[in-house]
Amino acid sequence: MAVIVSAYQIKKAFGARALFNQISFAIETREHIGLIGPNGAGKSTLLKIIAGLETIDEGSLSIGRGLRVGYLEQDPTFLPGLTILAGILGAESNLHDWEKVARAEELMSKLLLSDTQGMGGSTLIDTLSGGWKKRVALARELLKQPDLLLLDEPTNHLDVESILWLEDFIASANFAVLTITHDRVFLSRIADRILDLDPRNLGGLLSINGTYIDYLEIKDQLMNAQERREIILKNTLRRETQWLRQGAKARTTKQQARIKKAGELKADVEELVVRNDVRVSKLEFQGAEKNPKKLIEAKKISKSYGDKKLFSDVEIIVRPGARIGLLGQNGCGKSTLIRVLLKEEGPDKGEVNHSEHLSVAYFEQNRSSLDPNVTLARTLCPVGDHVDFRGSRVHIRSYLDRFLFTQGQMDMAVGKLSGGEQSRILIAELMLKPANVLVLDEPTNDLDMATLAVLEECLTDFKGAIFLVTHDRYFLAQVATQILGFNSFTNANDGKIVSFADLSQWESWHEAEKQKAANLRTSQVAGSSGDKASGSASKRRGARKLSYMEQRELDGMEAAIHKIEERLNLATDQSNRTDVVSNAAKLLEVTQTMHECQSELERLFLRWSELEGG
Repeated sequence: MAVIVSAYQIKKAFGARALFNQISFAIETREHIGLIGPNGAGKSTLLKIIAGLETIDEGSLSIGRGLRVGYLEQDPTFLPGLTILAGILGAESNLHDWEKVARAEELMSKLLLSDTQGMGGSTLIDTLSGGWKKRVALARELLKQPDLLLLDEPTNHLDVESILWLEDFIASANFAVLTITHDRVFLSRIADRILDLDPRNLGGLLSINGTYIDYLEIKDQLMNAQERREIILKNTLRRETQWLRQGAKARTTKQQARIKKAGELKADVEELVVRNDVRVSKLEFQGAEKNPKKLIEAKKISKSYGDKKLFSDVEIIVRPGARIGLLGQNGCGKSTLIRVLLKEEGPDKGEVNHSEHLSVAYFEQNRSSLDPNVTLARTLCPVGDHVDFRGSRVHIRSYLDRFLFTQGQMDMAVGKLSGGEQSRILIAELMLKPANVLVLDEPTNDLDMATLAVLEECLTDFKGAIFLVTHDRYFLAQVATQILGFNSFTNANDGKIVSFADLSQWESWHEAEKQKAANLRTSQVAGSSGDKASGSASKRRGARKLSYMEQRELDGMEAAIHKIEERLNLATDQSNRTDVVSNAAKLLEVTQTMHECQSELERLFLRWSELEGG
């Protein structure tokens, strides 16, 4: 493999705040790298530097000549008024470039953006949710046929179906991929190398060849060794300091060298103390004063939008201690179910009853309530300089220290903070509200792994009830005691929601439903072909007498059609393979074959009709 990106002792700072200093690394062709680290360490900035959107302050960065780079940012943007197809192709693209359009349409199909999924190239991007916009942006970057694909939290806003597809796609991609993600299951399945951007690391950046599991083991060993080294050097420094305090009568060269060594040792110890200082957020949600035995009870509730039935005859009793996870495709009705349970929206049928002592705190996923121009301190404390936390007045600076915000960030505009830091603000805001029901809509987005671990423990200890909507399967498995599964493939359950005790049960059901849906599609295609053949056969009666050559052509027509259909089915199967999707030449070849087969089938069916009609 060849090196396509090389960085040597690069530094980046915003004002007086250094994100990273003198880090070095290289990226080779076809490497699949996971980039992790605490919030605010500069991961997103590093991706922007590689993409050419930011510059470095010091050091050198070498990008391979002619390297095609795709960059999927956390929150993609598009020009207003663009359709899906125009957004993927680029606003100035030539729609008559059929090769490029064919690749775009293939990507649209893979990402469920095509007409068969109820959307299509003419759908306006402005009308899409964050998750669907992310798919369009991903297709836009893949259309570039990148040699290096940069992904910044690609699973944010995606549902589980899309994440599973993305896992398979990245794992089989024949180009280099550098991914920032907090999703530990996703990371363990797509990365064969880990870059850890963390000030605790010697040099600021740790590179581990291996999986995320390999990284965890090595990181733990390195941190333990680093902490032991701090203890040893502290003891050595203590002895040297005692010797120096005794005073030496003779100022020999040897003694001067020892004094110099003690000074260097002191600097080493101070550096290790800083690197080994592990700070984690202190999370503790406020429970309501009263926690009744039954918080919410739903009796046979149903909800539809137009012809689409979201759920039917759902019965739920929510008690303190319940931690309910909701899983399903975007738009399947998860948020609607929560709104109905909270009486923010009425059911079509059934009823919802609340305890008179019900109090709800809501975590929103899109952070729309945050004003990017308001400072961090004023966001949580609009008036004065104290907040009311658990019945006590706490100074805003002390309160924000719980969430690892520095003194210098207190007066910083929220819009200048990282996505993970903004998520911590929402959690800090949520913790000021006493509640016996927490509704968490994608709370893991952009949070670093240390904060996720603390949040998991905090939610497990919460005495009230929790509704959890998240794509993070590891987080869900750690927190949820019940999972409500929405059918993502067929209408066979007719709005029924299936309850599971844990994630493994849902995964087994999910695979079974996926297979049933595939079998159903196969039988429908076969039935359609059979109807055509049956209808054609019935027309043979009463047809004019055919010539010898026409009769031979008619006799062989079904076999010819069957042969082309087999070729089309084979090409269709190939178009679903990730190794074909990621290879532009193969994808173009397979797409062309599918087009030829479709045209030939239309010609054969038309000729068959002519021959039978006499």
